[in-house]
Formats: sequence, structure tokens, C-alpha cells
Amino acid sequence: MQTIISNATIHTGTQILENQTIIIENGLITNSEQKADAKIIDLQNKHISAGFVDIHINGGEKYYFTQNATEETIQDIYESSLKLGTTHVLPTLITSPLDNILKGIEATRAFLEKNPTSGVLGMHLEGPFLNLAKRGAHLAAYIRKPSNNELEEIIKYGKGIIKLMTIAAENFNEEQIEMLLESGINISLGHSNATYKQAKNAYNQGINLCTHLYNAMTQMGHREPGVVGATFDSPDVYAPIILDGFHCDYAAARIAYKIKKDHLFLISDALFVGEKVKQFQWEEFDAYLENGQYRNSEGNLAGAAVSMADCVRNAVQQVGISLEEAIKMATIRPAKALGIDDKIGQIAAGFPAKFVIFDKNLTDFKPLVL
Repeated sequence: MQTIISNATIHTGTQILENQTIIIENGLITNSEQKADAKIIDLQNKHISAGFVDIHINGGEKYYFTQNATEETIQDIYESSLKLGTTHVLPTLITSPLDNILKGIEATRAFLEKNPTSGVLGMHLEGPFLNLAKRGAHLAAYIRKPSNNELEEIIKYGKGIIKLMTIAAENFNEEQIEMLLESGINISLGHSNATYKQAKNAYNQGINLCTHLYNAMTQMGHREPGVVGATFDSPDVYAPIILDGFHCDYAAARIAYKIKKDHLFLISDALFVGEKVKQFQWEEFDAYLENGQYRNSEGNLAGAAVSMADCVRNAVQQVGISLEEAIKMATIRPAKALGIDDKIGQIAAGFPAKFVIFDKNLTDFKPLVL
């Protein structure tokens, strides 16, 4: 049956449309003519966009993926995110032993085989080949230098499943980076102590992303610009940012937006969704929720406590980014960063009918999946 969405402000991903309709058939947006018996959904002047895309999320309302690398956790992450308008996610597994990484890959593969139309895009592997000096809350015991054998095993088992991998590129040789790039995995520079020159070399070799801009990377100085400076100085590199007011000051976010423009986008990096988990322990990794932030016993931030909807709201109300731009930063731009903007992130013919509906004051975000 055909469904018509009417009476809305439509954020397509490329423009804003007034007084037009969205026509859906068989779960996809279509350009076909409206049928007389179509079901009508009147949005009563609310806004609608493609559902949000979160490529960095660690847990749902109950479970943490690295601790419980299971299909149940993936379902929890997806359902918890969907409630708040995020229709596409990359569950993130952080630095851990190889057997746990392989377990996460298998769980993601099994979930995708059983739920091919869900919004789970695959998996983000954040580590384990990071720089110890910039580990943040990652467990030092599991951070290691890359070996060709382990990289080959991760690539072999993660083919088609790992969509994004965060590495400290300064710990890799050119052959190893090329091995990863040729595998088809999107590679992101993060948890890195690289110099400006090392970071630029990594970007020039083909890495086109960094991981949570400003956090767990060398900062920009006037004599040594570091990873932040290299990212600012590389127009084609995409930079995700966590807009919770804790991971970076809103003024720093404003500066980043002025420099990176359409290559800055939003992630949640949520440890858990919805602030239902107040404290957490996985081996030596601990986290406590206080004043809207998760921190570990060392005082380091241990993931965020915001949703993508929160980040959109903060982009507009705290950073001063226009609503149109903020929606792009949560939809088409993360899709472009992963090279899948021909599949998700827009309201256009052939794209999935997975939307988020919100009011002009950004007080209420609701999913609509048809």
C-alpha cells in the first residue's frame, strides 16, 4: 500500500522543501503518482528528514558492545537509538583482545543476516592499534602495535562487516595502511599522538577521516599543529565531533565548523543511551554518570551520554549552526564520510523510508519507519 507524508517541512539532505509530499511504497521513497487509496500521514507543519546516522555508538540502554559482543547488544543499540530518531548506526567495539573483536564481527554478521533491512550498517572497530599516550579510557593492557598477521585476520573476518576502523596511523608502516585501505574498510585517524607531518602523510595516503575531533589526539599549536591542525589543513578529510559541551567547548566546535564546513558532522560516541546506566564496569574499564557525563575513576571522559538528537539541538542552540546545516551534519554528511550517501541520509527516490520528525524548537524527535 502507498503512504503519503504531507503538510511538513522536508529536509531532503540537499535542500528544504515546503508544501510538498513524500510518497512511499514497499519501504522506499518513490516518484510515482499518488494513488486514490493511499494512506495519508499529516505531519501538521512539523519538520521531517532522513533518520539520523550515528557511526560511533558504544552501547544501548542496557548493554555495552565491547563487554557483550552479541546480537542482543546490537539490537539494544539499534532500538535505543531508534527511539530518538537515529535510524542507522555503527555499533562500536573498542580496544580488546582479538577473540573479542572476532566475536563482535560474527555477532554483527549474524544480526545483519537476520535483519537485512534494519538500520545497522555494520561495525566500527575503534582500536586496538592506538597510541598508548592518547588511549583515553581504552584499557592500556590491550593496546598494541599492529602486526601483519593480526591485520590480515581482522580484514579476512571483518570483510563486509567492519565499515570503519580507528587507528593511530603513526604506529603503522605504509604497507600496513595500504593493506587496510585496499580492504575497503574506511580508516579513521584517532587516539593518535601523531605530529602534523605524520598526520598529513596518513591523510595523503588515503585516510579521509579522523575520530572525534579534538579528543584523544595532538592539539594544534603554532609551531606543531598536530592532528587537529592536519585535519583543519586537509579540506577533504571528514571530522566527526561530539557536541555534548564536555568533549569540546562549543566555541571550539564553532571554530571547527568555520574551517571544516561541509566536512564536519555529528556523532554521539554514547557509552549508553538514555542515561539509564549510572555506573559501569568492564574489567578495569569503569564509568560513572554524573552531571550528564560519563567519566572513569581516572577522571577521563569515558564515552558520552548524549543522543544524535541532543547533538543536533546543541549544534543549533549552542554552536549557532543553522537547523538546515545541523540536520545535514546528522544525516547526509556521515553517510558521505562512509561513502554510502547513495543509499542513506537523504529524502529522495529509492532511499529507505526511515525518517525522524521534529518540531521547530527541537524539543521532540520521533522516528518514522515505513
